[in-house]
Amino acid sequence: MPTGERIIEITGVAYSYPGAPVVLEGVDLVVKRGERIGIIGANGAGKTTLFHLIMGLIRPSSGNIAIFGRPVRKERDFLDVRRRIGFLFQNAEDQLFCPTVKEDVAFGPLNLGKTAVEAAEIVQRVLQILGIDGFENRISHKLSHGEKKLVALASVLAMDPEALILDEPTAGLDRETKTRLAELLSKLDLTVLATSHDMDFMSRITDTFYGLDEGRLGKTDLVIPHTHVHVHPGGEYYHRHDDEYPQ
Repeated sequence: MPTGERIIEITGVAYSYPGAPVVLEGVDLVVKRGERIGIIGANGAGKTTLFHLIMGLIRPSSGNIAIFGRPVRKERDFLDVRRRIGFLFQNAEDQLFCPTVKEDVAFGPLNLGKTAVEAAEIVQRVLQILGIDGFENRISHKLSHGEKKLVALASVLAMDPEALILDEPTAGLDRETKTRLAELLSKLDLTVLATSHDMDFMSRITDTFYGLDEGRLGKTDLVIPHTHVHVHPGGEYYHRHDDEYPQ
């Protein structure tokens, strides 16, 4: 498919949960094939809500969403979307439901019609890429939070998606694993839409940033390299630490 194809097109989308204030209001966003876009914002700004709308897990109060050039409104419209776009949930436990790691990772390929032998090969390849080969027979629900996150990502990559939507992919990961994951994702020839409070990580895997604030989405220059030593929960997101990921 041609570079520049509009994979995701959101026009005037609004959303509010029942009995709650508006979360998103008049959101416009276009994601073209090959783009790597980061969505930044405070907790509760609506980043996860936006991703859930794209994947059809909830429906907008108003506005339109088109994926791969086709309007999506009903559940059946999203079946192809979920096959072609890999979505990493913020909570890995929402994604893991099989007894063992190999069953969780093989689930998608098997549903796509792969043979058991082909699925097993995919499991081995993806786990090795993520540095968790040897996890095949581990019990999924007994893994650590970080391990679950990596297995959930493995289950997404095993589907061979055309695009990735990543909701807080580094939550619970140690620095070494974050670095390895950043290197992996930066090399994948995939369209990426991601959110994370880890701006060093975001600066490695995305190159265009949109800020989500008070329900509205806008482009931001965001990345301002600087060096300092201090402690803060997020630094209001508008900066990065260049020494976090050595070149």
